[in-house]
Amino acid sequence: MKISITFRHLEATDAIKEYVNEKVGRIQRYLTGPVDAQVVLSTERHLQGCDVTISGGGKVFKSSEVSDDMYASVDRAVDRLERQVQKRKRTA
Repeated sequence: MKISITFRHLEATDAIKEYVNEKVGRIQRYLTGPVDAQVVLSTERHLQGCDVTISGGGKVFKSSEVSDDMYASVDRAVDRLERQVQKRKRTA
């Protein structure tokens, strides 16, 4: 899985990069073929946002979350994506 992470208005740290790679990498097991993921982490005032777009298996999945904590935003966005992928896999 190829994961690209973009940081907007915040400092890039190794801890958050590793966390995002671990969380987004979980979705690979549900998709076949090459999978690309684009993750945009941003901050605006006190809100921390995470936008994730995953393309793989001929489909595109998107999720966006905003909260006071970056790790919580990543968790919620990835959980939402995981549910989307699982739902698509069951109906296919």
